[in-house]
Amino acid sequence: MAARIFYEKDCDISRLNGKTVAIIGYGSQGHAHALNLKESGVNVLVGLYKGSKSWAKAEAQGMTVMTSAEAAAKADIIMILINDELQAQLYKESIEPNLTAGKTLMFAHGFNIHFGCIKPPKDVNVVMVAPKAPGHTVRSEYQAGRGVPMLIAVEQDATGDAWDIGLAYAAAIGGARAGVLETTFRTETETDLFGEQAVLCGGVCALMQAGFDTLVEAGYDPRNAYFECIHEMKLIVDLIYQSGFKGMRYSISNTAEYGDYITGPKIITDDTRKAMKKILSDIQDGTFAKDFLLDMSPAGGQVHFNALRKKAAEHPSEKVGEEIRKLYSWSEDDKLINN
Repeated sequence: MAARIFYEKDCDISRLNGKTVAIIGYGSQGHAHALNLKESGVNVLVGLYKGSKSWAKAEAQGMTVMTSAEAAAKADIIMILINDELQAQLYKESIEPNLTAGKTLMFAHGFNIHFGCIKPPKDVNVVMVAPKAPGHTVRSEYQAGRGVPMLIAVEQDATGDAWDIGLAYAAAIGGARAGVLETTFRTETETDLFGEQAVLCGGVCALMQAGFDTLVEAGYDPRNAYFECIHEMKLIVDLIYQSGFKGMRYSISNTAEYGDYITGPKIITDDTRKAMKKILSDIQDGTFAKDFLLDMSPAGGQVHFNALRKKAAEHPSEKVGEEIRKLYSWSEDDKLINN
């Protein structure tokens, strides 16, 4: 049976009337959810740890801020929007003691529920509303009167109206304007991790840098290599985003389209597909989650993670890219990282 898609006509934001929502975290997703909810007329609290750099920012944007434990105690709906590796400890210390029967525990990613890092009591709702866009886009689209597509799942319906609460929340942050797709915690978690690793981040970055390396090793100017293998990726992805693969191929030259057809299969070989299946298997059986959480734990000390980050930052394309991006007509305020 096909998954349902919900729109504004299917959602009733008034389901949130009289309820208090605690947004735990005020990063990319946190600030967007909190501000969108507030502007939709919802009573919102922001939960942070004392000393958080986001505390003053949230207050300056009109939010009521308190510790995560205080926010959880006061709230009917608690949305956890901090890093995956930090959620279990935060839940144990600040949320679980304040999670009384009938409350709704919410997530924007299924990781901690699916892999059993967080095990809520049976008398609370467990719901996921997952925007399929970065937080700044969730916010800017809402401000423009639009929204980004979102996923929704209900793991536990203790009160009998968990779906209504989840849909109301999705509508209040703008998702129902675009469409809210029904899923499960398992499906969202496993497909999200696979997409990030095999395609969107791991796959694409490795492919772009391999192309860059191939041209540079063949004697071409690194700046040419950057333009052809990295810079132009956005132009192609934007065309696919707007009109699919067919629209992209309509927009490029016949030369590029012919090369697309004959060369793609030489890059994505049977061995590549086997590697993708192994990646998916490691996600499904919990191997990736176990390795990730161990490395990010105090015992692991993020040693492997930091070594990988350092190695990636030292790739020659990063230095060339920094030089090339100075040619772009961007203001400093538009940049994600200000060096």
